[in-house]
Amino acid sequence: MYDLAIIGGGPGGYVAAGRAGKAGLSVVLFEKRELGGVCLNEGCIPTKTLLYSAKVYDYSRHADKYGVKVEASSVDFGAIFKRKEKVVKKLVGGVKVQMRDAAVEVVKATAVVKGRTEAGILLESDGKEFQARNLLVCTGSEAAVPPIPGLREGLAQGTVVTNREILSLGAQPASLVIIGGGVIGMEFASFFNSIGTQVTVIEMLPKILGPLDDEISAMLQAQYQKKGVEFHLGCKVVAVEGNDVVYEDAEGKTCRAGGEKILVSVGRRANIQDIGLENIGVELALNPAGRPCGIKVDDKMRTSVPGVYAAGDVTGFSMLAHTASREAEVAVNTILGKADQMRYNAIPGVVYTNPEVAGAGMTEAEAAAKGLDYTVLKLPMAFSGRFVAENERGEGLCKLVVDKAGHKLLGVHMLGNPCSELIFGACMAIEQGMSVDQFKEVVFPHPTVSEIMKETAFTLPAE
Repeated sequence: MYDLAIIGGGPGGYVAAGRAGKAGLSVVLFEKRELGGVCLNEGCIPTKTLLYSAKVYDYSRHADKYGVKVEASSVDFGAIFKRKEKVVKKLVGGVKVQMRDAAVEVVKATAVVKGRTEAGILLESDGKEFQARNLLVCTGSEAAVPPIPGLREGLAQGTVVTNREILSLGAQPASLVIIGGGVIGMEFASFFNSIGTQVTVIEMLPKILGPLDDEISAMLQAQYQKKGVEFHLGCKVVAVEGNDVVYEDAEGKTCRAGGEKILVSVGRRANIQDIGLENIGVELALNPAGRPCGIKVDDKMRTSVPGVYAAGDVTGFSMLAHTASREAEVAVNTILGKADQMRYNAIPGVVYTNPEVAGAGMTEAEAAAKGLDYTVLKLPMAFSGRFVAENERGEGLCKLVVDKAGHKLLGVHMLGNPCSELIFGACMAIEQGMSVDQFKEVVFPHPTVSEIMKETAFTLPAE
């Protein structure tokens, strides 16, 4: 009998296992592939490793802007991907050490919930039965594959790839068509554009990066258009025919875009099938169409069944690795009897393009949709001396969304390197309910790009 059984060893599962094990609970963790889940093996870490290689190559090609001469730099596609594998292997090994140190039993196999007993939850894995007083479901998500004619056939033939297959390419494609201009699509667009692949992005919405700040999304798109990325927005993909993506543009005209490879990146779907949740009556969340889209949880990460919790992408809500880790912590604290709850008002979102995009809290559009009385403060990133020193001819923006009445900071959104490393400060300010006036009193180190947030705060007119 275990205190806690966890299905899924991604950022939710392994973080929960480590926290619970360190707290003295007996824990068994089931992972059918490799520890670290999609994030570490097929998502966050490998893509960021590739993107950093692309950024280094970008710097080498434009080193003369900084007074440095680099003769004939080039890309070794195989070496880039080999380094990616080395990084992933090292970090997976690190997670294994964490599990060992926390005395977590790791079972490399799937697990299915069979039912409830008087003592807790009964599971089966690899022909063996396991019992636990509590269960945490962290089975994550998988790439959504819409029912577009020819798409699945393309996947079977290797012409079409998802985020998983594109990380295992043996050679650089000369051209790439990306179906979907969200975060994943734009990050791969950034990488392949930097190393010389011709990239085309087809997006159903009238903008890239969906829920992110509209102005910043438009600025990023404009920068990538200058770099040669072709965008077709407001377009509906109707078929995949060989190496061609057939789509209808905003006027309803049928068009084609061809590529050596086609990346489908239109979102992710929670892995709620084949877990056995129906055997204990776990309630599922429904999307607007009334279809199951995840596991329904409260702010303690509790499901409808006592002793059963869920965290991460499987809830179908905030599909981000750092959200999963925090949700896992909340679940473990609840099991331990510690007061804690999950809050989503300051979850950071980052796009690791070059330049980067980062945001936390409400966007201007979200504040308007809520009917809030707000104001927007913004400055070009060039108001930061450090940014100018390190980003020759770089463009960027810092935007604060502020409540008019109490000057409460509602959201912070930025375009420009290295905003991914700065956004946590905004998260803390929003999480603590700070006003712009309080934010002004924080001492920022000089010279740093982070000062742009304080400089923007000082644009608030005096009353």
